[in-house]
Amino acid sequence: MTSDALAHIAASGDPAIGLRAVASLRQLAEQLESLQVDRARDQGWSWAQIAAELGVSKQAVHQKHGVRAVIDPSKGH
Repeated sequence: MTSDALAHIAASGDPAIGLRAVASLRQLAEQLESLQVDRARDQGWSWAQIAAELGVSKQAVHQKHGVRAVIDPSKGH
């Protein structure tokens, strides 16, 4: 299902359908954020640069994504 379709379904008059769509969109957003943070780190971006683009603090983005970078030895961070 595309994100456009999910957005349309999220506006459903049936709260059960709408809330499931919202949960799916939230999961998609989290996956996309992780993917782009990994790409940025792979390209040498600092945590401060990533945080600025996401509109959050450096500490927040590092706390959320830094653990994954340490756990995944293939990332080399």
